[in-house]
Amino acid sequence: MKTLARGLVAGGMALALAACSSDGDSASGSAPRATVSASGQAEVPALATTTVRPLAGTGAAPFDEPRRLQAPPGWTVEVWARVPGARLLAWTPDRRLLVSRPKFGDVVALAPGAAGAAPAASTLVGGLNQPHGLAFAGGTLYLAESDQVDGFTYAAGAVSGKRVVVGGLPDAKSPELGGAYAHALKSVAVGRDGALYVSVGSTGNISAGDRDASPQRASILRVPPGGGPAAVFARGVRNGTGLAVDPGGGVWTAVNNRDNIAYPYDGDDHGKVLTWYVNDHPLEPLARLTQGRDLGWPYCNPDPDLQPGQKDSPLSYTHRPFVRDVETNADGAKLDCAALPPVEQGMGAHSAPLGLSFATGPGLPGAYGPGALVGVHGSWNRKPPRAPEVSFFAWRDGTLGPQQTLLTGFQAGDGSRWGRPVMAVQGPDGALYVSDDLAGAVYRVTAP
Repeated sequence: MKTLARGLVAGGMALALAACSSDGDSASGSAPRATVSASGQAEVPALATTTVRPLAGTGAAPFDEPRRLQAPPGWTVEVWARVPGARLLAWTPDRRLLVSRPKFGDVVALAPGAAGAAPAASTLVGGLNQPHGLAFAGGTLYLAESDQVDGFTYAAGAVSGKRVVVGGLPDAKSPELGGAYAHALKSVAVGRDGALYVSVGSTGNISAGDRDASPQRASILRVPPGGGPAAVFARGVRNGTGLAVDPGGGVWTAVNNRDNIAYPYDGDDHGKVLTWYVNDHPLEPLARLTQGRDLGWPYCNPDPDLQPGQKDSPLSYTHRPFVRDVETNADGAKLDCAALPPVEQGMGAHSAPLGLSFATGPGLPGAYGPGALVGVHGSWNRKPPRAPEVSFFAWRDGTLGPQQTLLTGFQAGDGSRWGRPVMAVQGPDGALYVSDDLAGAVYRVTAP
């Protein structure tokens, strides 16, 4: 296997960052989540229906018929650009929006034009191996392919000087994996000190051998400022598709957690895989990472139950503890779940959080302010399916508040979907820009 890591150019904070994977969850046809702000903050208004408005040249299917979403009252949603397979987003220093396209092996640049007009699109770089994560540090663009992280010099809408910053990352072509790799897409973020962070997903749902692999999978790797070997920063991260740096410099990940966990509590159902339990367990973590943190996978699962083990337990996603996985760690010998720090925030099981970014001060308009934006892709196997949405987590007093639904309505009552958001980032103009890989679109969302 290639050696991990080569030189890393030191730089500033990332503008917008990564995502990856294909899991998810949320009740079909359910009303939008109540948009109640973090404790002690102003309450934000309930969502209202708005019609999605295609700009000229963007009205092909699925926008050849009226599409409606729920958004904050008075906010508008435009189909700003059509980009098939649109995934992760990052703004360039000269105000172009980059869109990664793993299926096409390229990164598209969108240059905003006149108000009310679709942007000009061009290919920034192609011929890549499943490009996904994007992050800037000054004039350096970091781009995560499935098997390596590249560094480019960016200037005036073009890149040059490609170099491998982190090599030898595992993907489906790695000999030891034999083509079996469920989470090959990588995410990347740049810390305030110039360190580079890279998410490496697990081989599969319960592939415990990932924790001992070289390089470790199901982990977040860190390359020190200025370059050097990549080392494990956090482990037990099944698929940390969302990866971003908060306003205080902390590194956060949004995780696609495991599927089909067995009921872990005593009784007749002990060890059984039950639909009612799987539907809401385990939660999808949104966690602040520190050196050596372990998010437990696949031995410990973060538990949303306020009354653990009860079928109708109220659920909470804030500061939640871990419980043993009955299939992989029944006696706790593999990992002491009670010793793991609780998860700061989370989302419903199988939400499939992908892109993660931070809207910094002043943040979003009205009562929202600064906070984290998460593209929730929606479930692929939950019954009923969990709906896609764009979520917001308010940044207050150095941490994140609970989940608030910002944009929803991509899923019909029967569970069918016309769109699946991947990532949301705030633009230089204050608007939100949202990628959608199912509709092949980038939306521009604006407040009145």
